[in-house]
Amino acid sequence: MADKQKIINIAVIAHVDAGKSTLVDAFLNQSGVFRDNQEVVDCVMDSDDIERERGITIYSKNCSVMHGDTKINIVDTPGHADFSSEVERIIKTVDTVILLVDSSEGPMPQTRFVLKKSLEQGLNPILLINKIDKKDARIDEVVDEVYELFMDLDANDEQLDFPILYGIARQGIVVRDPEEIKGLSVESGAGQVDNDGNVMKIKKSAKGMNGLDITPLFETIIEHCNPYPQDLAEEPLQLQISALAYDDYIGRLGIGRVTKGKVREASVVAVAKEGGVVEQKKINQVFVYRGLKRMPVEEAVAGDIVVLSGISDISIGETICEPGKVDPLPMIQIEEPTLSMYFMVNKSPFAGKVGKFVTSRHIKERLNKELEVNVGLKVEETDSTDSFKVSGRGELHLSILIENMRREGYELAVSKPEVIMRRDDQNRLLEPIEEVVLSVPDIYTGSVISKLNLRKGMMQEMNSENGYTRLEYLVPTRGLLGYRTEFINDTHGEGTMVRRFAKFDLFTGEIPQRTNGVAIAQEMGVTTPYAIFNIQERVQMFVEPQVKVYEGMIVGMNSRGDDMVVNPCKAKKATNMRAAGSDDNVKLTPARTFTLEEALEFIDDDELVEIVPDDIRLRKKILSELDRRRSARKIRNEG
Repeated sequence: MADKQKIINIAVIAHVDAGKSTLVDAFLNQSGVFRDNQEVVDCVMDSDDIERERGITIYSKNCSVMHGDTKINIVDTPGHADFSSEVERIIKTVDTVILLVDSSEGPMPQTRFVLKKSLEQGLNPILLINKIDKKDARIDEVVDEVYELFMDLDANDEQLDFPILYGIARQGIVVRDPEEIKGLSVESGAGQVDNDGNVMKIKKSAKGMNGLDITPLFETIIEHCNPYPQDLAEEPLQLQISALAYDDYIGRLGIGRVTKGKVREASVVAVAKEGGVVEQKKINQVFVYRGLKRMPVEEAVAGDIVVLSGISDISIGETICEPGKVDPLPMIQIEEPTLSMYFMVNKSPFAGKVGKFVTSRHIKERLNKELEVNVGLKVEETDSTDSFKVSGRGELHLSILIENMRREGYELAVSKPEVIMRRDDQNRLLEPIEEVVLSVPDIYTGSVISKLNLRKGMMQEMNSENGYTRLEYLVPTRGLLGYRTEFINDTHGEGTMVRRFAKFDLFTGEIPQRTNGVAIAQEMGVTTPYAIFNIQERVQMFVEPQVKVYEGMIVGMNSRGDDMVVNPCKAKKATNMRAAGSDDNVKLTPARTFTLEEALEFIDDDELVEIVPDDIRLRKKILSELDRRRSARKIRNEG
């Protein structure tokens, strides 16, 4: 039976927030994966807690649906540039890609990246213009922009002849002509309004509405894409590992597509590794995807995406073949990390009070476990046994790892992210440059341009439309560290900024860093309203009253450029009866709180972020004021 099944593998590629996970929900809902009475969550593929909270896909995942006699394996890929190493490998396992583009935003930088990888693999994409019910939809212009993008990326004639579909993924609707949706209102039929007087939208549903569903998309996939050739199942086995997973019970899992032949459970295979090394190994179990579930099977045939257990040291890019018939595929090249930071044992006075895992052994074991599945990551030992150098694809890539560790009960301190430089053949220093696309209200454009110019940015393009200016820049990664918070403040929260790694280029020179100093706690204690009231005239506070602090902890940002030592624990001396209760009248400005990314952006070279399960604190590397002065004097003398 398995031999007769037609198999097509597709990937859904797009920029962050274009509706990839929502479209996959519609695929699953409309192919009978769920029971009628089964309660289904939105973005069912975003199973990780952080993915749900942030509304982004971080890890690429697989599922499968049946349409007639065709099995369609679907891969939901991350849209964020920091996880591009996930996308690159996935493209190798699919027959076509559905390129999802927002009807008003058009193609974004990350769309360009994922499309380029797809075209290089010779895939012929299907274009789906999503969210066509938006008030500011500009469908025809966006289609033209996509054609231009295909031509920029040297698409061949066959790739340029892509089918175009239109949809509203949140309602599970795809049509061949936008006219079919004319008159369909996804605003609530009764014209219900919310408390602000806005017309409410119909509740999101992936099941379709008014007789419209995603059948045209299923039909287009089957018309546009030939099923995997079934005669390849008779050839010797060839299977390249394109992703890894980990199961607490059965260990490391290799995921990949069977290019040729059949893979059987409990069989002996030859694993072709890097450098031409071939080792004999035994596969324990073979799983395929049915809906969202991994199902064990006795054998899987050419074309299917499988999950294998039993090979404990399997790695990305390795090819599994039959013994004696080794035919390895070219190794997969993973893009190099662009950013590194040091992970250290937490040595603050509050260390070990909350976390379960606090020693260097715990941190090392956790990082090694992460390396099992996170191929964009690199971990190096340092001279100190308490510190590890961790390199990744960007701030988000590293901060997601730190956030996961924090939630698992780890305590650690991390240093300011540093950009990884390279040298070229002529020994010239190169640094990573990022492509940045910004959409800014016209009135704030001037300040954004001047800030990016200071940070050595080079403007590539500038367009203005409907009160917003769209800017395209090339900026060194160094210049973007710490810029996001400044950008949000400059645009009063109305601007959007999207960035992705573009290339390595010549070092652009010094870039000014944070201009404000910080306020540092003088002693250990509990903060008081009286002390904070007196400090806040000159300092933007990071701590509220009744918070425990220690010497060397950063409690605020100074209005001037130098650091200032303050005592936020000072209590008011009660000199007479009348003054004793006047603390009640103190008016305090709310303290600024940091997310993990904001804290990493804010700190300077001589500062650390202390991360514990229930808190994020900022601190100086050297806690004692006296030791900091000695260190500064020593640096001056050596200088």
